[in-house]
Amino acid sequence: MNTKSLLIVLLLMPLSMMAWHSIKMPNIKSLQVIANDDFEALPVIKLRSADRLQISFDELSHDYHRFTCHLEPCNPDWTPNDDLFESEWLEGINDLPIEDYENSLNTTMLYTHYTFSFPNRQTNVRKSGNYRLHIIDDDTQEDAAIVEIRVLEPLMSVSMDVRANTDIDINDSHQQVSMKVSFNGITVTRPDDQIQTFVMQNGREDNMKVNIPPTGRTPQNLQWVHCRQLIFDAGNEYHKFELLDPTHTTLGLASVRWDETTRTWHAWPMPCEPRPNYLYDQDADGAFLLRNSDNYEAERTSDYVYVHYRLQPIRHYDYAHVTVNGQWTTESADTYRMTYDELDEAYTLTILQKLGYYNYQLLMTDLDGTTHPLPDEGSFYQTENRYQTFIYYKGTTDRAWRLTGFEDVIFKP
Repeated sequence: MNTKSLLIVLLLMPLSMMAWHSIKMPNIKSLQVIANDDFEALPVIKLRSADRLQISFDELSHDYHRFTCHLEPCNPDWTPNDDLFESEWLEGINDLPIEDYENSLNTTMLYTHYTFSFPNRQTNVRKSGNYRLHIIDDDTQEDAAIVEIRVLEPLMSVSMDVRANTDIDINDSHQQVSMKVSFNGITVTRPDDQIQTFVMQNGREDNMKVNIPPTGRTPQNLQWVHCRQLIFDAGNEYHKFELLDPTHTTLGLASVRWDETTRTWHAWPMPCEPRPNYLYDQDADGAFLLRNSDNYEAERTSDYVYVHYRLQPIRHYDYAHVTVNGQWTTESADTYRMTYDELDEAYTLTILQKLGYYNYQLLMTDLDGTTHPLPDEGSFYQTENRYQTFIYYKGTTDRAWRLTGFEDVIFKP
């Protein structure tokens, strides 16, 4: 294969998944998972606790669809764990139907809103670890959406520290994570085989650091200090806008209008332009919240709007993708890939979105599939980012990985 053909193949490859959850059918929109009423929190709940996830989505019609929820245990890398019997990890009933739904009211685009909670009185889990929840359309017996859940059993202590004085630059464009995992009496004789570590920035999986070797070991703990492999691009603050009422502009919007021909609402966030300097702007690190200006029955009274994103770049980036990314980018990768208009000399993208508050960033994907901040966006050490660490443990007699440690810290310069 020649170089040009290889480049074409690489460009056609799907981008890395940048959100924990995924929508599998085009008629499903606005998949949202909220942990304990905190829309900024990741979907991590404690085993045998009062923690709850509220899961919701829309189906774009007023026709009833019977959806069921099938839970499956997974390994830390999200491959299915087929070594366990269902009775070992499941408490209650699997494949429950979603019974809480209602039709949209006074919206230009018809939809049915479905919602349920996990765990609930009929379904729970006995073990910590990763679980994939399949939302299945009974008509087709195919996945309509998938939700990734982590269940925590906090047996190990995790401490994290994030600094801008890194091993490659000082107060420039990177941030470095140091951390310590204390076993708290748990016997770990072979840490390379019994411990798995995952370090994330803002819950992203595309630039996640997996099983980085520790720089220090004792029988009681593992440490990562001055570890070059735990250095992240600092990036820049997320863009944000509030689309609360399609009849007038709100935070972060340049304009809105009604298209009489297509009978649809349209909105234009402020165009993204090169940001050569850091400017603090409070954001939610990619999180989003579906709501409207009244916030009364917002789940079924909020309309859908075509949102038109625009980037006025420094230049056209050949052989690389520019994508819109956030915790809400749960559809196929192509949905969020921007297109370059040579005449306009700009990247554009249109996405159908429900009213709400949205954070997003622009990322570049190189030929080797790696993602990093877009040069136009800049990378500044002052950027506030959230860092998460997940620690998995598997004892000598265990047949499943347990999530035994978790920490979530915010870097502030």
